[in-house]
Amino acid sequence: MTRVKGGTTSRRRHKKVLKLTKGMYGTRHRLFRRANEAMMKSLWYAYRDRRTRKRDLRRLWIARINAAARQNDTTYSRLIHSLKIAGIRLNRKMLADLAVRDPKAFTAVVKSASKG
Repeated sequence: MTRVKGGTTSRRRHKKVLKLTKGMYGTRHRLFRRANEAMMKSLWYAYRDRRTRKRDLRRLWIARINAAARQNDTTYSRLIHSLKIAGIRLNRKMLADLAVRDPKAFTAVVKSASKG
C-alpha cells in the first residue's frame, strides 16, 4: 500500500487553528499544539458562557424588578403573581427595562396589576 502524506491538509488545519488563536499570549499563538489546546479551551468557555450569560441576565432583571417593586410598596414575587392574575404578559426583560428607563410607566404597570 502506498504512503499517504497529509501535507496540505495538515497545513490548512494548522493555519486555521493559528488564525483562531491570533492575539493570544506567548506560545498560545505560535506553536500548533499549545495553540490547539488554547483554542479548544476557549471555544468550550465560549459555549459554556453563552448559557451562563442567559442565567446572569435573568438574575439581573429580577434584582432590578425587585428593587423597583419595593419602591412601589410590593415585592417581586407578589408583583409577578398579580401580573399573572391580571393577565398582563410582560417578560422580565421588558419589566426590568421599564423599571430602569421609565419608572412612571413601571408604577402604572404595578398599579394596574394590583387592581386586576
